[in-house]
Amino acid sequence: MPKQISFPALKIEQPIGEFYIGVIPARDLNDIAWVDVRRMANEDGEIDKYLGIQRKLSDNRIKDLKTYVTTHDATFPTSVIISVSTKCAAWDEASNKMTLQEYIDEDNPEENIEFADIAKILDGQHRLRGLSKGLEYDLENPEQTKGPFDLSVAIFVGADIAQQASIFATVNLAQTKVNKSLVYDLAELSNIRSPQKSCHYIAVALDRQENSPFYETIKRLGVATPGRDSAHETLTQATFVEALMPYVSKDPVGDREFLKKHPARKLLKVTDKEKLSLIFRELYIDEKESEIAKIVWAYFAAIQERWPNAWESREKGNIIKRTNGFKAFMKFLKPAYLSLTGHEQVGKFISKSEFYGIFNQIQINEADFSSEMFPPGTSGESKLLKKLLEDSRLSR
Repeated sequence: MPKQISFPALKIEQPIGEFYIGVIPARDLNDIAWVDVRRMANEDGEIDKYLGIQRKLSDNRIKDLKTYVTTHDATFPTSVIISVSTKCAAWDEASNKMTLQEYIDEDNPEENIEFADIAKILDGQHRLRGLSKGLEYDLENPEQTKGPFDLSVAIFVGADIAQQASIFATVNLAQTKVNKSLVYDLAELSNIRSPQKSCHYIAVALDRQENSPFYETIKRLGVATPGRDSAHETLTQATFVEALMPYVSKDPVGDREFLKKHPARKLLKVTDKEKLSLIFRELYIDEKESEIAKIVWAYFAAIQERWPNAWESREKGNIIKRTNGFKAFMKFLKPAYLSLTGHEQVGKFISKSEFYGIFNQIQINEADFSSEMFPPGTSGESKLLKKLLEDSRLSR
């Protein structure tokens, strides 16, 4: 007979669909739960495929939680979120009971889901692993347990990988503890168009192309990429996406919801006034992300050509291709672009040589792109942007 566990639960109806809230002993959840960590994997010799949806487990955080669960007032009141295959879940509405069991198919063993693999953790991995390492509540040595530790669990049954990624991203994007680059990377798994997904693809495209000014410069998951020189990866994907997205949408969440509800329809065209701030909006609406990528490429290729030594330098303190330098140049992109297109030709491609004509007016030497001249943070970013605007005689 397949191994199983049963516990009380309630069915919840929300816009995303049905899910269940249950109460389960931590030991039982630990026995059936696993974590699908988002990581990089080699495929055909190239490090270009991402797997999983979770962030890497933090040993320090688990250690802190291990200590915490030994205290007399330890509590985890928020739900651990799990995803379970329809093959493994049985809901009894009459008794409000959820049963989770392993799935065994003797004719097709590759379809088997073992007891330890029933539940994929979407959120709460550190809480559960901290409990499993707890001194007074040792899930690996039950005889040492001094008392129960029940957990609230939210169970999504039959959610596909896109839905799982969406749940994780929705729960965690607003939390500073979660790497935003990971959340934006998860947008790729969604089957719905969104500003987040489009900006993610543009970042990936510029990072992958060998002759791109951003070739192997962007940390896809916000941390050093295996197989690359970490000194060369000066920007996180979150920095890139969040600097580009304001030119695509003023309400990214609203856009995504509209496209989710009306997949066959396009977003409303922008007004002439909106074009002056949302310079890439029309291209995005027309699904021309490649055109946006070409413009951003040409713009930064002009910067690279104007200050080649600074752009390629890996010296500590060089800010031209780091967060504050990049964000200042991204804010300067709008006035520079509009000065070359005019208000009537927003969406037009602008070449590297045209952008270079503007940067040739900027009186900044390559050695000036230093943290002494432009300090880290918003002050250095603002100072660089002000200099770009003054020398080019453009206005924001």
